[in-house]
Amino acid sequence: MKYIIMCGGTYGNWEDTPKHLAKVGGEAIVERTIRLLREAGISNICISANDERFKQFGVPVLEHTNTFKVYTAEDCGEWVEAFYPTDEPACYLMGDVFYSPGAIEKIVETKTDDIEFFASAPPFADNYIKPWAEPIAFKVVNQKHLREAIETVKHLHTAGVFRRNPVAWELWQVIKNTPLNMIITNYTVINDYTCDIDSREDAAKMEAVLRGIDND
Repeated sequence: MKYIIMCGGTYGNWEDTPKHLAKVGGEAIVERTIRLLREAGISNICISANDERFKQFGVPVLEHTNTFKVYTAEDCGEWVEAFYPTDEPACYLMGDVFYSPGAIEKIVETKTDDIEFFASAPPFADNYIKPWAEPIAFKVVNQKHLREAIETVKHLHTAGVFRRNPVAWELWQVIKNTPLNMIITNYTVINDYTCDIDSREDAAKMEAVLRGIDND
């Protein structure tokens, strides 16, 4: 299975630096993900990106341009275009997520013959930095099912079915054929400090989490 770290899109609140390259604990977020995957025994690692700066980490960069942007009232970007197209089984990891070693181990060890989704869920760990659940990864063996679901999400989005621009949660609802616009905990839950980094404030909070872990 190929492990693809998704680092595309644009992020206005990070100026000219992709947030995946932000350093937490002295290490870029995407660099940490690569290291943890290698420590878990994974060598087939790639980055899906539209920025040459990701070539510095010693893994293949799959050039993939998508229309995902920071969501604004005028923006109709479709996050589902972020999945690098391949016929191979692939685990898609969010490039802006700061993973714990345990989270990476759980993702690697979880088996599926179709598609599995990983995300946080309440009640959250004491050192989790957000007040809401966040998506973490998709593990895909059945790429045909994923591509069909992506096209369905696009169709439903165009028809105005979703309350917002579709992201990971909406894609999972379509994959599992559950009620739309309603989050159901029918995925693999990871409840520790693993969380995405949306802002510099989030990065500072995660720095504090790491200090707390180091001091335990």
